[in-house]
Amino acid sequence: MVSTRIEVDYLLETHGEVQRVAEFMAGEQSSGTFVAIPGETPELKERVAAQVTRLEILDHAVEGPSLPTRVKVESEARFKRAFITLSWPLDTLGPSLPNLLATIAGNLFELGSVTGLRLLDIRLPDAFAAAYPGPQFGVQGTRRLAGVEARPIIGTIIKPSVGLGPDETASLVNELCSAGIDFIKDDELQSDGPACPFHLRVEKVMRVIDTHAQRSGKKVMFAFNLTGDLDQMRRRHDTLLKHGATCMMASLNSVGLVGMIELARFGQLPIHAHRNGWGYLSRHPMLGWSYTAWQKIWRLAGADHMHVNGIGNKFAEEDSSCLASARACLAPMFTEKPCVVMPVFSSAQAPRSAPATYQGLGSTDLIVTAGGGILAHPKGAAAGVEAMQQAWQAAVAGVPLDDFARTRPNLRHALEMAA
Repeated sequence: MVSTRIEVDYLLETHGEVQRVAEFMAGEQSSGTFVAIPGETPELKERVAAQVTRLEILDHAVEGPSLPTRVKVESEARFKRAFITLSWPLDTLGPSLPNLLATIAGNLFELGSVTGLRLLDIRLPDAFAAAYPGPQFGVQGTRRLAGVEARPIIGTIIKPSVGLGPDETASLVNELCSAGIDFIKDDELQSDGPACPFHLRVEKVMRVIDTHAQRSGKKVMFAFNLTGDLDQMRRRHDTLLKHGATCMMASLNSVGLVGMIELARFGQLPIHAHRNGWGYLSRHPMLGWSYTAWQKIWRLAGADHMHVNGIGNKFAEEDSSCLASARACLAPMFTEKPCVVMPVFSSAQAPRSAPATYQGLGSTDLIVTAGGGILAHPKGAAAGVEAMQQAWQAAVAGVPLDDFARTRPNLRHALEMAA
């Protein structure tokens, strides 16, 4: 049976009566308001009102609110937490991603009776799959363009993040192509600054990539950061097509949902979606989004690659959370339109990260981008690329890294450097 309802799971904290607060949330985000109104008839509510379809009160309360509220709370009040599911008929808003966000992640976060709210998961009717493109390339299209099968795509980031001009960037790309890299990306801080104009960077980098491709038969994928307003992104996308590029990158929180939807509609290249700013949406455990829910919005909008952080990263996220995010990217969203995307592991990635990443994900369908993990190798970038490739060979084969490194000096040097 085809579902015609939108279902969203939340973790709620409140000092009020949980059932009443959940029902208030449902009314606030559909047909109701803070007082009864004559126009909200039973027939109207049947057609468009949200419902509370699950309520599971957790068996412990907390003494203080997770988030501040101006609502007066009795000093002896206990703050209860519960898992709740709200369900909206599709007729409430239709298959519209921008209006979906306003409905499921709008004023709910501001309600005075809510002292904690985290959006955990979303389940959407098939009408959304019909209305939006989803990833045009995903895992298989990315592998085809990168010329990499049956193993992870090994990549790096141009470092320093900013400061290199077009010629210096092209020189580093030449070194990385010679080393056998699969994938290179701009840093998210580098787009079209005066020191490294986008069109010149693309022209010079693609000249290097094409030269290596003619010699080796393999075209390295470079994700050029075209983040900007819509007209800028259109022009930059056309520049990429002109020079034969095979990937474009956009910062999700910078271009916004409509920007991503439009980029996917006019774009003819895989979209490497960077999640910079994710921390302000997620870092407090009782506020914001889970990655499981958040990444579904962007996958449906058209992203082909999604950043998920990395094992042993430099940020605040636990390894288990990073791996759960990556598994979510590979989990189908719809029966007829899976919308599967390639997870991208980044942040302090190095050969030591490979075994735990593979064991936790259980797949080689990923991009791993190691900046210092490749470029800082004591024997140079070529040795860094080889060490990463060998680390993943060992991980997939189930051979301990230190044993595998005994006859592979570049891997051994990388492991010693990280010790």
